[in-house]
Amino acid sequence: MSIKLTRRIAAQVMRRGENAVKIKKDSVEDAKKAITRDDVRALISKGAIYATKEKHNESRYGSELHSKRQEGRARGPGRKKGTYRARTGVMYKKKVRAQRRIISMLKEQKIIDNELYKKFYALVKGGTFVTKVQLINHIKGTGVKIDDEMFNKLRHA
Repeated sequence: MSIKLTRRIAAQVMRRGENAVKIKKDSVEDAKKAITRDDVRALISKGAIYATKEKHNESRYGSELHSKRQEGRARGPGRKKGTYRARTGVMYKKKVRAQRRIISMLKEQKIIDNELYKKFYALVKGGTFVTKVQLINHIKGTGVKIDDEMFNKLRHA
């Protein structure tokens, strides 16, 4: 196999980044021959594949604070600034990007014109729709013709 595969598997096994994984020059051929995870584990235990040391830039105070927070200190409502949705912004991004993909697909296929696209884009940005299906139903409700095949294609986009 390729050395890239071996490096990727070794990174997963050692729970480190791929750039941290190093392979000794004299055992590159063995690493290329490694196919399974067990082969890679054997190379790791032999010392042919190893990982560089983790960077530790955290100050003493920072590491103390980190350990305390892992115990649950300073995690109460008094420390929180912002709503739950604001503190977990990833879900909003995923939802909005999915909805924007739908309206851009409709625009590319000339099902909606630029004016309607702008209108739906603003609604998506404002968080009007909770799900993609809600958005599609709203678009259908405005008089845009979307057949069942297109509906399923959009739902899984």
